[in-house]
Amino acid sequence: QEEIGTVAGTIWKTLNAKGELTLAQLRKQINAKNPVTDWAIGWLAREGKIVIKQEKRSLRIRLQ
Repeated sequence: QEEIGTVAGTIWKTLNAKGELTLAQLRKQINAKNPVTDWAIGWLAREGKIVIKQEKRSLRIRLQ
């Protein structure tokens, strides 16, 4: 759980600095393990901190 929280913080900071990113771009920016990254994104989405939208064949993520 601690690792998920750390990755969630990194995701938030990255989106705050870079703005909206695709899921692939975000993964490259934070260089985190895939399952932990996905869990952290889910946590942030559940908490209402980020917005995820489907765009053609990719997902775009931005801060709420």
